[in-house]
Amino acid sequence: MADRNGISRRQLLGAGAAFLGAGLAAPAFAQQANSTEMEADISQSTRHNVSAFRTVNWQDHFQSTRGGVILCDIQSRALHYWSEDQSIYRLYPTSVPLTDELTRLGMTEVVDKVVAPPWRPTPSMRERNPEWPEFVAGGDPMNPLGPYALYLSWQFYRIHGTHDTRKIGRRSSNGCIGLYNEHIAELFQLATVGTQVKLI
Repeated sequence: MADRNGISRRQLLGAGAAFLGAGLAAPAFAQQANSTEMEADISQSTRHNVSAFRTVNWQDHFQSTRGGVILCDIQSRALHYWSEDQSIYRLYPTSVPLTDELTRLGMTEVVDKVVAPPWRPTPSMRERNPEWPEFVAGGDPMNPLGPYALYLSWQFYRIHGTHDTRKIGRRSSNGCIGLYNEHIAELFQLATVGTQVKLI
């Protein structure tokens, strides 16, 4: 049915959807201009932001849920958490290591919980990117670790937040597992020193 101007309802809805879709597809220039990461523009180095969650069972990866367990699934770019009594289960989208060379798989555990973690690039990061600062204080807007970090027993490996939300769902980190800041805040409260962690 057309109105007095000859535009049908279908045409009007189609035009509105196209306009809305164009607005959503526009690049986020403000986010890119205010990036908190110490690396090249992520839109140039990583093309896809994909999380393909799959169902997993803690029993396939851990003997027990003693102390709680965290399973980081690199392929689906997701972190699963189960509490010790299994009454709490959480699933979070993550950023994962950029390359297989930066990816470490296997069993580890949380050895420290740090609020406003300071950031120091690893020796290999400094070698690849000598222009990066040697230190960024916790709480600094340029700190890529966000407000909280769970330090793992593997040197230099962390589960942490990020102020650059474009990284979540991507292969974009230098080895760590990144979460939205609101998700690391929740996980930080749930996990304890000794929480078991496995990266698959």
